[in-house]
Amino acid sequence: MLLLGRLQTLERVQRLPAPPGEVFPFFADAGNLEAITPPFLRFRILTPRPIPMHAGTLIEYRLRLHGVPVRWLTEIVDWEPGVRFVDRQVRGPYAVWHHTHTFTPDRSGGTVMRDTVRYALPGGPLGAVAHRLLVRRDLETIFDHRRAAIARGTASRR
Repeated sequence: MLLLGRLQTLERVQRLPAPPGEVFPFFADAGNLEAITPPFLRFRILTPRPIPMHAGTLIEYRLRLHGVPVRWLTEIVDWEPGVRFVDRQVRGPYAVWHHTHTFTPDRSGGTVMRDTVRYALPGGPLGAVAHRLLVRRDLETIFDHRRAAIARGTASRR
């Protein structure tokens, strides 16, 4: 029996200066995930490219968490081009990982991009300690890096 930690939520909202139809293709290319992931994770996509994106697509990654090699397999479980997509962990470091990406037009012709990650760690009480000491801060650092990388990329395309 797998002991689960408490379900956690991390949310990030970012405004992009172009409409959803123009920004979505960047996020639809799984290879761009390497460009917006912090270098300290040594993140690499193992799935051969190009990766056709649709519900049911499986994507395998390799990364390092605090020096420990991790292989991660995610599945795209929902795919609505220009609107949203959802990936979930099939195999990896979390007991639960469910990441929803939404792209909503705003009134000024741009996009409000929202990442909502619901996750839980394995290990019950030990997972809760790991979350408090490492995981929450790590995820915030990763998503802060992503926000900055995306902002730099969209700023250079203006």
